[in-house]
Amino acid sequence: MGHEMAGAKNGQLDTVEGLTAQNPCWVAVDLGASSGRVIAAQLTHGRLVLHEVSRFSTAFSADPESGFLCWNVDAIEDEIRRGIERTAAMAPIVSVGVDSWGVDYVLLDARLHRVGKTICYRDSRTEGMIERVTRQISAGEIYRRTGIQFQPFNTLYQLAAMAAQEQQWVRDTRHLLMIPDYFHFRLSGVMANEYTNATTTQLLGLRGEWDEELFAAAGVPHSWMKPPVEAGTVLGALRFGDSGAQVVAPATHDTASAVAGTPLESENEAFLSSGTWSLLGIESLISFASEQAGSMNFSNEGGIGRRYRVLKNIMGLWLLQRISREFEIPIDDALLNAVAVAKPWRSIVNPDDARFLNPTSMREAICAYCRETGQPEPSSAPEFARCALESLALRYRMVKEELELLRGQSLTRIRIVGGGSQNRILNQLCADACQLPVSAGPIEASALGNIVAQMIATGHIAGISEARALIRRSIDIVDFYPRDPIPDHVWSRFRDYSATRLQEMMQ
Repeated sequence: MGHEMAGAKNGQLDTVEGLTAQNPCWVAVDLGASSGRVIAAQLTHGRLVLHEVSRFSTAFSADPESGFLCWNVDAIEDEIRRGIERTAAMAPIVSVGVDSWGVDYVLLDARLHRVGKTICYRDSRTEGMIERVTRQISAGEIYRRTGIQFQPFNTLYQLAAMAAQEQQWVRDTRHLLMIPDYFHFRLSGVMANEYTNATTTQLLGLRGEWDEELFAAAGVPHSWMKPPVEAGTVLGALRFGDSGAQVVAPATHDTASAVAGTPLESENEAFLSSGTWSLLGIESLISFASEQAGSMNFSNEGGIGRRYRVLKNIMGLWLLQRISREFEIPIDDALLNAVAVAKPWRSIVNPDDARFLNPTSMREAICAYCRETGQPEPSSAPEFARCALESLALRYRMVKEELELLRGQSLTRIRIVGGGSQNRILNQLCADACQLPVSAGPIEASALGNIVAQMIATGHIAGISEARALIRRSIDIVDFYPRDPIPDHVWSRFRDYSATRLQEMMQ
C-alpha cells in the first residue's frame, strides 16, 4: 500500500477537524506493511468524505531476542485505540473495522495470551519450506485444493517453518488470528477468522473450508482456526469508551477492501492495487483454478460477497521505495521528472525475482541482476527508478495477457487504485505496456472498501453495486491512454528473464 494520503473529491483527505459533530461516521483502520492510518468517513451531500484522524508507522524490525523480523503489535494497537478515541471525541461512531496485509498472524494460548513473536512475512525463516511441504502434498494438489498462488511467505509455509523451528510455540498455541482478526479481538473481545484474509493463507479450500491435510503437512493442528466469517460481519460492541459503536469485520485483507473500493463498471475491467505490492487481477463469480491457471501461478483470493479475486501478486513499488531510501531522496515530482527524461529500456529486471524480496541493498541486487543478464548497470537514482518502473509495467503486461488467455476474452480497461495510483510515470507505462486505457483512483481504495463494507453491514447502503456507485460520486478519476507500444526486442528480453520453473514443480 502506498504511503500518500488522499480520497476526498479534491484529491486530498480532509483533516479530522472537518468531522461534523452531529453526523455519524464509520472508522477504517487501514494497516499497510509500512504505515497505518485511522480514517473516519461521513456522508456529506450524497458523497463520502474521508478524514485523516492519524497516521503512524507499522514498520517491522529485527527482534533483539529471537533475531526474527517482527511486527510491534502492541504499538500498533496503541495507535489504533488513540485514533478511535480521538474520532469518538469529535463525532458519533457507527462502527469500526480493520484491514491489513495478508498471510501474517498472531498466536494465542488457552488463556488468550500471545504466544511467541508476530513475525513478518519478509523474514527468511520460510526458505525451503515450499519444498518441505510439497514433499508431503504435491504442488499441483495444493493448488487444486486452494487455488492460491505459491509464494514462500504464505501462511502455510510460515507455519511449517514454525513447526520445524519453534515446537514450544506449537505446543502452547490454541488459536491463530490473522493480523486484522487479532485487532478485532482486542477491540471487541470476539475471536473470528474473516474469509478474505483466510484465503491468503493457502490453507483454505476453494469452497471456504479449512483443509485439515494442509495443516497436517505444515505440522500444526487445524483446530486453531474458527470457521471463516463473511466480510461485513458484525462481531460485537466496541469494548472501550461509551460510543456505542460496533466492531465490523470488513474485507480484512487490504487488497480485498481495495477491490471493494474500486469503481469497476464491467466484468472486462481489471483492477491493479498499486502500492508496496502490486496486485493485478479481475473480480469473478467463479474461480480459475485449472492446471493452466496453476502453471501461471494465479491466486483465487476471497472477495466481498464471496466473489473471487483472480489475481497475481507482483513485487510492486517496494523496489522504488528501497531505491528512494538508499539514495536518501523522496519519491516526488523532482525524481519522477528526472525519470521521465532518463533513457528508456536501458536496464530491466524481473521484479518478482526472489532476490528483490528483502535484499541488504536493492541497488546492488539490481546491478547484480543486470550483470548476470548482460545489461548496463544503472548508476543514478533516476536510472534505478526508471528500471524499477519499466520492469513493473512489463510485468503488468505479462499478467494482463495471462488473464486474457485464462478468460478467453480481452480486457478493456485497467483501474489502478491505492497510493501507487499517484505515480503518473508508472500509470502511463502501464497504459503503454498493456495497450489499454488506465483509470487511476481512488487513492484510498482500501479505506473506502473497508468503510462501504461497514455501511452495508450496518444497513446504511444495500450492497456492493450501490457502494461502488457512491464511490464514483465521491472521488476523481484520472485517465491515461496508450501512447508508444513497448519495443518488440524489449518485450522478448523481458519474457526470457521471467521464465520460471513453476510449471515443472506443478507436475
